[in-house]
Amino acid sequence: MRFIIFLFMMLASSVNAERRELILSSTTSTQNSGLYDYILPMFTKDTGISVKVVAVGTGQAIRIARNGDADALLVHHRPSEDIFIKDNFGKERFDVMYNDFVLIGPQKNKTKFETLSDFFIKAKTTSLFPFISRGDDSGTHKKEIELWNIFTNSKPKEKWYIEIGSGMGAALNMASATDSYTLSDRGTWLSFNNKGNLEIKWSGDDIMQNPYGLILVNPAMFPHIKSKYAKEFANWMISPKGQKAIGEFKVDGKQLFCPNAEKEKKNRLLACPAN
Repeated sequence: MRFIIFLFMMLASSVNAERRELILSSTTSTQNSGLYDYILPMFTKDTGISVKVVAVGTGQAIRIARNGDADALLVHHRPSEDIFIKDNFGKERFDVMYNDFVLIGPQKNKTKFETLSDFFIKAKTTSLFPFISRGDDSGTHKKEIELWNIFTNSKPKEKWYIEIGSGMGAALNMASATDSYTLSDRGTWLSFNNKGNLEIKWSGDDIMQNPYGLILVNPAMFPHIKSKYAKEFANWMISPKGQKAIGEFKVDGKQLFCPNAEKEKKNRLLACPAN
Protein backbone atom coordinates (compact mmCIF):
# COMPACT_ATOMS: atom_id res chain seq x y z
CA MET A 1 0.00 0.00 0.00
CA ARG A 2 2.81 2.39 0.90
CA PHE A 3 4.47 1.61 -2.41
CA ILE A 4 1.30 2.51 -4.32
CA ILE A 5 0.98 5.79 -2.41
CA PHE A 6 4.64 6.54 -3.12
CA LEU A 7 4.14 5.93 -6.85
CA PHE A 8 1.06 8.17 -6.86
CA MET A 9 2.97 10.96 -5.13
CA MET A 10 5.87 10.62 -7.54
CA LEU A 11 3.50 10.74 -10.51
CA ALA A 12 1.73 13.83 -9.16
CA SER A 13 5.08 15.49 -8.52
CA SER A 14 6.21 14.70 -12.05
CA VAL A 15 3.05 16.16 -13.59
CA ASN A 16 3.38 19.34 -11.54
CA ALA A 17 7.04 19.68 -12.46
CA GLU A 18 6.21 19.45 -16.14
CA ARG A 19 3.62 22.24 -16.01
CA ARG A 20 5.99 25.12 -16.58
CA GLU A 21 3.42 27.44 -18.09
CA LEU A 22 2.44 31.08 -17.80
CA ILE A 23 -0.71 32.89 -18.88
CA LEU A 24 -0.24 36.00 -21.02
CA SER A 25 -3.20 38.35 -21.29
CA SER A 26 -2.65 40.05 -24.62
CA THR A 27 -4.04 42.41 -27.20
CA THR A 28 -5.45 40.77 -30.31
CA SER A 29 -3.17 42.66 -32.70
CA THR A 30 -0.10 40.70 -31.65
CA GLN A 31 -1.95 37.39 -31.78
CA ASN A 32 -3.68 37.98 -35.11
CA SER A 33 -0.46 39.12 -36.76
CA GLY A 34 1.11 35.71 -36.18
CA LEU A 35 3.89 37.11 -33.98
CA TYR A 36 3.29 34.70 -31.10
CA ASP A 37 3.28 31.67 -33.40
CA TYR A 38 6.73 32.81 -34.50
CA ILE A 39 8.45 33.81 -31.25
CA LEU A 40 6.85 31.72 -28.50
CA PRO A 41 8.26 28.37 -29.71
CA MET A 42 11.72 29.97 -29.47
CA PHE A 43 11.05 31.09 -25.90
CA THR A 44 9.73 27.67 -24.92
CA LYS A 45 12.73 25.94 -26.49
CA ASP A 46 15.13 28.17 -24.56
CA THR A 47 13.38 28.02 -21.18
CA GLY A 48 11.06 25.02 -21.13
CA ILE A 49 8.20 27.38 -20.25
CA SER A 50 5.09 27.33 -22.41
CA VAL A 51 2.87 30.38 -22.83
CA LYS A 52 -0.92 30.30 -22.93
CA VAL A 53 -2.10 33.44 -24.72
CA VAL A 54 -5.50 34.92 -23.92
CA ALA A 55 -6.00 37.36 -26.81
CA VAL A 56 -8.68 40.03 -26.36
CA GLY A 57 -8.91 43.79 -26.72
CA THR A 58 -6.56 45.84 -24.57
CA GLY A 59 -9.31 46.95 -22.18
CA GLN A 60 -10.47 43.39 -21.55
CA ALA A 61 -6.89 42.11 -21.35
CA ILE A 62 -6.21 44.59 -18.55
CA ARG A 63 -9.40 43.55 -16.73
CA ILE A 64 -8.30 39.90 -16.90
CA ALA A 65 -4.97 40.83 -15.31
CA ARG A 66 -6.73 42.97 -12.70
CA ASN A 67 -8.67 39.87 -11.67
CA GLY A 68 -5.46 37.93 -11.17
CA ASP A 69 -6.23 35.62 -14.08
CA ALA A 70 -2.93 36.22 -15.89
CA ASP A 71 0.75 36.22 -15.00
CA ALA A 72 1.79 38.87 -17.51
CA LEU A 73 0.12 41.47 -19.69
CA LEU A 74 1.05 42.70 -23.18
CA VAL A 75 -1.04 45.61 -24.46
CA HIS A 76 -0.76 48.87 -26.40
CA HIS A 77 -2.37 51.79 -24.62
CA ARG A 78 0.14 53.56 -22.40
CA PRO A 79 -2.37 55.63 -20.34
CA SER A 80 -4.22 52.43 -19.35
CA GLU A 81 -0.93 50.67 -18.64
CA ASP A 82 0.18 53.50 -16.34
CA ILE A 83 -3.10 53.30 -14.41
CA PHE A 84 -2.64 49.53 -14.06
CA ILE A 85 0.80 50.11 -12.54
CA LYS A 86 -0.36 53.02 -10.37
CA ASP A 87 -3.16 50.89 -8.93
CA ASN A 88 -0.52 48.35 -7.88
CA PHE A 89 -1.78 45.57 -10.17
CA GLY A 90 1.41 45.68 -12.21
CA LYS A 91 4.87 45.24 -10.71
CA GLU A 92 7.09 46.26 -13.63
CA ARG A 93 6.65 47.44 -17.23
CA PHE A 94 8.99 46.90 -20.17
CA ASP A 95 9.11 48.49 -23.60
CA VAL A 96 9.29 45.59 -26.04
CA MET A 97 8.27 46.83 -29.49
CA TYR A 98 6.23 49.29 -31.47
CA ASN A 99 4.74 49.96 -34.86
CA ASP A 100 2.17 52.56 -35.82
CA PHE A 101 -1.49 53.12 -36.53
CA VAL A 102 -2.64 53.69 -40.10
CA LEU A 103 -5.77 55.29 -41.49
CA ILE A 104 -7.41 52.89 -43.93
CA GLY A 105 -9.93 53.87 -46.59
CA PRO A 106 -11.39 52.93 -49.99
CA GLN A 107 -9.25 53.50 -53.04
CA LYS A 108 -12.13 54.97 -55.02
CA ASN A 109 -12.83 57.74 -52.53
CA LYS A 110 -10.71 60.55 -53.96
CA THR A 111 -11.86 63.24 -51.52
CA LYS A 112 -8.67 64.99 -50.48
CA PHE A 113 -7.45 65.99 -47.05
CA GLU A 114 -4.15 67.70 -46.29
CA THR A 115 -3.35 66.47 -42.78
CA LEU A 116 -4.59 63.95 -40.26
CA SER A 117 -6.45 66.69 -38.39
CA ASP A 118 -7.97 67.81 -41.70
CA PHE A 119 -9.36 64.30 -42.20
CA PHE A 120 -11.02 64.14 -38.80
CA ILE A 121 -12.44 67.65 -39.05
CA LYS A 122 -13.81 67.06 -42.56
CA ALA A 123 -15.18 63.68 -41.54
CA LYS A 124 -17.04 65.28 -38.65
CA THR A 125 -18.39 68.27 -40.56
CA THR A 126 -19.08 66.92 -44.06
CA SER A 127 -19.93 63.21 -43.69
CA LEU A 128 -17.68 62.53 -46.70
CA PHE A 129 -15.69 59.86 -44.89
CA PRO A 130 -17.99 57.11 -43.49
CA PHE A 131 -16.14 55.49 -40.61
CA ILE A 132 -16.14 52.04 -39.02
CA SER A 133 -15.11 52.04 -35.35
CA ARG A 134 -14.17 48.86 -33.52
CA GLY A 135 -16.09 50.07 -30.49
CA ASP A 136 -14.61 47.27 -28.38
CA ASP A 137 -12.40 49.07 -25.82
CA SER A 138 -9.29 47.75 -27.55
CA GLY A 139 -6.07 49.71 -27.76
CA THR A 140 -6.89 50.65 -31.34
CA HIS A 141 -10.38 51.79 -30.35
CA LYS A 142 -8.96 53.84 -27.48
CA LYS A 143 -6.51 55.48 -29.89
CA GLU A 144 -9.27 56.27 -32.36
CA ILE A 145 -11.36 57.96 -29.66
CA GLU A 146 -8.29 59.96 -28.60
CA LEU A 147 -7.88 61.23 -32.17
CA TRP A 148 -11.52 62.30 -32.42
CA ASN A 149 -11.19 64.10 -29.09
CA ILE A 150 -7.93 65.81 -30.04
CA PHE A 151 -9.09 67.05 -33.42
CA THR A 152 -12.86 67.52 -32.96
CA ASN A 153 -13.43 67.42 -29.16
CA SER A 154 -15.72 64.37 -29.30
CA LYS A 155 -16.46 61.24 -31.27
CA PRO A 156 -19.22 61.45 -33.90
CA LYS A 157 -22.84 60.51 -33.25
CA GLU A 158 -24.04 60.61 -36.86
CA LYS A 159 -25.23 57.56 -38.80
CA TRP A 160 -22.09 57.47 -40.96
CA TYR A 161 -20.11 56.57 -37.83
CA ILE A 162 -20.69 52.89 -37.01
CA GLU A 163 -19.39 51.15 -33.88
CA ILE A 164 -19.35 47.39 -34.39
CA GLY A 165 -18.10 46.14 -31.01
CA SER A 166 -15.75 43.68 -32.67
CA GLY A 167 -12.13 43.08 -33.65
CA MET A 168 -9.86 44.58 -36.27
CA GLY A 169 -10.56 41.93 -38.89
CA ALA A 170 -14.30 42.53 -38.67
CA ALA A 171 -13.77 46.30 -38.87
CA LEU A 172 -11.61 45.96 -41.98
CA ASN A 173 -14.10 43.61 -43.60
CA MET A 174 -16.95 46.03 -42.97
CA ALA A 175 -14.90 48.98 -44.19
CA SER A 176 -14.20 47.08 -47.40
CA ALA A 177 -17.84 46.10 -47.86
CA THR A 178 -19.18 49.62 -47.23
CA ASP A 179 -16.42 51.77 -48.76
CA SER A 180 -15.66 53.23 -45.36
CA TYR A 181 -12.63 54.33 -43.37
CA THR A 182 -11.19 52.80 -40.23
CA LEU A 183 -8.12 52.96 -38.00
CA SER A 184 -5.86 49.91 -37.85
CA ASP A 185 -2.54 48.97 -36.35
CA ARG A 186 -0.03 48.39 -39.13
CA GLY A 187 0.72 44.82 -38.08
CA THR A 188 -2.88 43.67 -38.48
CA TRP A 189 -3.24 45.59 -41.73
CA LEU A 190 -0.16 43.98 -43.28
CA SER A 191 -1.23 40.48 -42.23
CA PHE A 192 -4.89 40.97 -43.26
CA ASN A 193 -5.74 38.89 -46.32
CA ASN A 194 -9.01 40.52 -47.43
CA LYS A 195 -7.93 44.07 -48.17
CA GLY A 196 -10.27 44.33 -51.15
CA ASN A 197 -10.39 47.94 -52.35
CA LEU A 198 -8.84 49.33 -49.18
CA GLU A 199 -5.53 51.14 -48.94
CA ILE A 200 -3.52 53.19 -46.46
CA LYS A 201 -4.76 56.77 -46.66
CA TRP A 202 -2.52 58.28 -43.97
CA SER A 203 0.40 57.25 -41.78
CA GLY A 204 3.67 58.47 -40.35
CA ASP A 205 2.63 61.18 -37.89
CA ASP A 206 4.19 60.99 -34.42
CA ILE A 207 0.72 60.87 -32.91
CA MET A 208 0.15 57.57 -34.73
CA GLN A 209 2.96 55.75 -32.90
CA ASN A 210 1.82 52.46 -31.36
CA PRO A 211 4.08 51.21 -28.53
CA TYR A 212 3.53 47.84 -26.86
CA GLY A 213 4.25 47.31 -23.18
CA LEU A 214 4.88 44.05 -21.32
CA ILE A 215 3.80 44.23 -17.68
CA LEU A 216 4.42 41.73 -14.88
CA VAL A 217 1.34 41.21 -12.73
CA ASN A 218 2.08 42.03 -9.10
CA PRO A 219 2.43 38.87 -6.95
CA ALA A 220 1.80 40.98 -3.85
CA MET A 221 -1.77 41.36 -5.11
CA PHE A 222 -2.09 37.79 -6.38
CA PRO A 223 0.24 35.32 -4.62
CA HIS A 224 -0.93 32.46 -6.84
CA ILE A 225 0.47 33.87 -10.08
CA LYS A 226 3.61 32.45 -11.65
CA SER A 227 5.74 35.55 -11.26
CA LYS A 228 9.01 33.68 -11.76
CA TYR A 229 7.94 32.42 -15.19
CA ALA A 230 6.57 35.85 -16.11
CA LYS A 231 9.91 37.43 -15.24
CA GLU A 232 11.75 34.86 -17.36
CA PHE A 233 9.43 35.72 -20.23
CA ALA A 234 10.08 39.44 -19.85
CA ASN A 235 13.84 38.89 -19.65
CA TRP A 236 13.74 36.85 -22.85
CA MET A 237 11.56 39.37 -24.70
CA ILE A 238 13.93 42.27 -23.96
CA SER A 239 17.10 40.23 -24.49
CA PRO A 240 19.08 40.59 -27.73
CA LYS A 241 17.70 37.23 -28.87
CA GLY A 242 14.09 38.15 -28.16
CA GLN A 243 14.44 41.58 -29.73
CA LYS A 244 16.09 40.07 -32.80
CA ALA A 245 13.22 37.59 -33.15
CA ILE A 246 10.64 40.38 -32.97
CA GLY A 247 12.47 42.38 -35.62
CA GLU A 248 12.86 39.40 -37.91
CA PHE A 249 9.16 38.50 -37.90
CA LYS A 250 7.74 39.39 -41.31
CA VAL A 251 4.63 38.85 -43.40
CA ASP A 252 5.12 38.81 -47.16
CA GLY A 253 8.61 40.18 -46.61
CA LYS A 254 7.42 43.15 -44.54
CA GLN A 255 8.45 43.77 -40.95
CA LEU A 256 5.44 44.17 -38.63
CA PHE A 257 7.00 45.24 -35.33
CA CYS A 258 10.04 47.28 -34.31
CA PRO A 259 11.94 46.02 -31.24
CA ASN A 260 12.52 48.84 -28.76
CA ALA A 261 13.68 47.47 -25.42
CA GLU A 262 15.99 49.99 -23.75
CA LYS A 263 19.13 48.21 -24.94
CA GLU A 264 17.92 48.28 -28.54
CA LYS A 265 16.43 51.77 -28.82
CA LYS A 266 19.53 53.65 -29.93
CA ASN A 267 20.22 51.31 -32.82
CA ARG A 268 16.71 50.48 -33.96
CA LEU A 269 14.21 53.19 -33.08
CA LEU A 270 14.91 55.54 -35.96
CA ALA A 271 15.62 52.89 -38.57
CA CYS A 272 12.61 50.59 -38.29
CA PRO A 273 10.56 50.04 -41.46
CA ALA A 274 7.40 48.98 -39.60
CA ASN A 275 6.09 52.53 -39.34
